[in-house]
Amino acid sequence: MLDAFAKVVSQADAKGEFLSSEQLDALTNMVKDGNKRLDTVNRITSNASTIVTDAARALFEEQPQLIAPGGNAYTNRRMAACLRDMEIILRYVTYAMMAGDSSVLDDRCLNGLRETYQALGTPGSSVAVGVSKMKDAAIRIANDPAGITQGDCSNLMSELASYFDRAAAAVA
Repeated sequence: MLDAFAKVVSQADAKGEFLSSEQLDALTNMVKDGNKRLDTVNRITSNASTIVTDAARALFEEQPQLIAPGGNAYTNRRMAACLRDMEIILRYVTYAMMAGDSSVLDDRCLNGLRETYQALGTPGSSVAVGVSKMKDAAIRIANDPAGITQGDCSNLMSELASYFDRAAAAVA
């Protein structure tokens, strides 16, 4: 796993080049947005249970066949596994957000996840809908301006959304 800084330096080193002005500007902006990034991750982490629960509730209201007898989330054991998987995806999204890089999300969470769900007979499209619902809830919570570092967070929210979109695409 590389954070944004290590990744940029590693790429420049592999080419035997100095960091470009654009790369330095991007890293400078990341540092400037550091407190907002921390606020975003803290908000999501502090509300993880609510995000997962609300997303699951909305998913099951939309797709009640999942919790009906014979559904993929029917029985307490399967429901618990579903909630656990949603929580794991959310956790790795926060790691990616903190690092400013999706490699930890890809390497430790998403690689092979679609194949695992296919082998278990889990409908990837339903998982993708659940991830999308977590994205909506997480952005709503993280983008609330009360009690956090002030400033424009649109780039951070766009970045956060991209990690959720990446996760949804990986399982669909």
